[in-house]
Amino acid sequence: MEAGLFRLSEEQLGKMRPFFPKSRGVSRVDNGKALSGSIYLQRR
Repeated sequence: MEAGLFRLSEEQLGKMRPFFPKSRGVSRVDNGKALSGSIYLQRR
């Protein structure tokens, strides 16, 4: 992993998956990447 990057572990993501919106046929962004990015920005 590159220095300064933040990424949630699979265990952390697994605990939050029930709260992610369900896909409805439209391609979605990887929820883990989007959430990790939001947390990274909040921690800056």
